[in-house]
This record gives sequence, C-alpha cells and structure tokens, in this order.
Amino acid sequence: MSERLVTTGADERERAAESALRPHGLDEFVGQKVVREQLSLVLDAAKARQAPSDHVLFSGPPGLGKTTLAMIVASEMGAPLRQSSGPAIQHAGDLAAVLSSLDEGEVLFLDEIHRMARPAEEMLYIAMEDFRVDVVVGKGAGATAIPLELPKFTLVGATTRAGLLPAPLRDRFGFTGYLDFYTPEELVQVLRRSASLLGVQLTAEGAAEIGGRSRGTPRIANRLLRRVRDWAQVRGSGIVDRNAARAALEVYEVDERGLDRLDRAVLDALCRRFGGGPVGLSTLAVVVGEEAETVETVAEPFLVREGLLGRTPRGRIALPDTWAHLGLTPPRDAPVGAAWQLPLDADPAGVEPQEPTG
Repeated sequence: MSERLVTTGADERERAAESALRPHGLDEFVGQKVVREQLSLVLDAAKARQAPSDHVLFSGPPGLGKTTLAMIVASEMGAPLRQSSGPAIQHAGDLAAVLSSLDEGEVLFLDEIHRMARPAEEMLYIAMEDFRVDVVVGKGAGATAIPLELPKFTLVGATTRAGLLPAPLRDRFGFTGYLDFYTPEELVQVLRRSASLLGVQLTAEGAAEIGGRSRGTPRIANRLLRRVRDWAQVRGSGIVDRNAARAALEVYEVDERGLDRLDRAVLDALCRRFGGGPVGLSTLAVVVGEEAETVETVAEPFLVREGLLGRTPRGRIALPDTWAHLGLTPPRDAPVGAAWQLPLDADPAGVEPQEPTG
C-alpha cells in the first residue's frame, strides 16, 4: 500500500519537517486549552521554587502535540532535553545508562513509554521517586546491588495507549495531561501559523477547507498544507485558497471528511459487497486487499469516531451516515436499527465472528 497522506504516524523525514513548525513556548501552542492551563501552573510553580518540575505524562492519539509539549516543558524550565523512546529501552541496563548520564534539572523525554521492557519499568519506579537506581553487579549468589544516586531530573512520558501503562508507573507522574482531537477552528489557527512560517499565502477559505479534512490532527493539517502548497506552486497561482485546496486534495484522494482511498474502500466494500453487514473483519480485509490488523488499527478508529462504521459482536456494520456519505440508498434490511448498534467507543469483548464456510 502507498503511504497514506492522512496517517497520524511520522517517519524521520516527517519529523524533520515538523521541527521547523513546532512552537517553542506555551503561549505559541494552539489548542488543548485545559492541558495548557494546567501545565502552565505546574511549570510556573516549579520555577518559583527553583526546583525541577514534577514528572509529566502526556497521553492521547498520535499527531496532537505530545512531543512538542515535551520540548516546551524543557524550554519553559530552561533545561536541556534528552530524548529516547520505550522501544529503545529493552533492558534495565539501557535505562541505567541514560539516567546516570543526566545532569541536574535535565528533562528526559520517553516517547511511547508504554513499550518499555518490564525490568526497566521497575527500575524507573525508584528513579522517579527516590532519584536513585540499584545497579546489580555479578550473578547468582554473589550478586550485589550497588545504589547509584541520580541528580534530580524531570521525566516527561508520552503514550498513545495509557491503558497499557502499569498503575505504579502512572501514579508516579505528578501531572497527567490527555490531549484530545482539535476542532476545525483550532486547526485553522495551526494552519495560519504554519503558513506564515513556511512563507505560504493562505486564505481563510483555504485554511477552512484544509482544516475540515485534517481529522482533528495538527500533524495531518500541516502535511496537507505542504501538499496543497506544492499543487498551488506547480499548477495554481501560488496562493493556497479553497479552489487550490479542493483540487490538490482531489489529486491526493482525500475527500471533504478526511477519508482517503483505504477508508472509502472499507466503506464501499461494506455497503456494496455485503449490504451494510454485519461482516467479519478478516473477510472485509481480504476484500480491500489489506491485512486485518491494518484495517482494524489504521482505518477503523477514525471511521468509528466519525459514525461511519459500527462494531458489533457479529461483525462490522454500516451506519446511516455511511450510506449518505457514499451517496447510496440502504436496502430495507440494512442493519441500521438500534438493536445492531453498540456505543461508538465500545470494543466488543466477544470473539471475532466466525467466517462462513462453503
């Protein structure tokens, strides 16, 4: 499958492009009003005490600004930032090496902290609370634990799956901020700021058009802005207005609700091939030519959140908005009644329905 323009993930090139657009202070950060207010109090109080801030945890979907806020914490505290990630720390020794090299007041940022190895997590408990680690020297009966004092530091963790964090680790964070999806109006503010930094002429109508297709995610909004800018420079007048945005995003197959080729393929198969369902995940994945895990983790979350797909114990079903978005008329026996529907944020505990045989 080709790279999706509306994916919330980011590779190294994407992160390099984002770095030029990142705000450097809380006053520049757009959106997340509640988290900004709370975090501002935490940081201002720490600066008043002339002490490192409490440990901070940011959780929420990808692309909403967790890494940016971690950098802002270091900037606001006037402290250097050390970055690592959960997958990179697979042994307690890896974490001990990072912690022992920190300076007084330094900020350590661990992205995807829920993917850290369990032995390292247990070492982190003591490091966060008592600012020391126990280094084990030797093996077997002759092993000795040597306590190593650490300078006081601030840990900033980021996770897209807070439920996977052990309770003892969550409890050691003094502040936890949950980042929610942005409104179209907030995304317009993000786009205006990014356009000024990129030197792009962006009209109000163009910003509204791009913001409405960005899935509530600043990372996607900035990515779409760069692609529309390319189209405007090559095929347009150089100005990113509504017509340029519509024409460019039609080329990139991003429709007015932010759905791309994979999203529409899932909905189209569900409605045209299976009459609205219910249909099992693996069958649906085969029809659209993707792995079941890709459909479940990449396409479904947004479709469920938008009310375009329902998950039931018997399989996936199309909802009324699905038929309307595709311009189709649902059959009389389409499963759109309340008896078929679960709350859109529900994740059925039942086993995936058996695929029909024969």
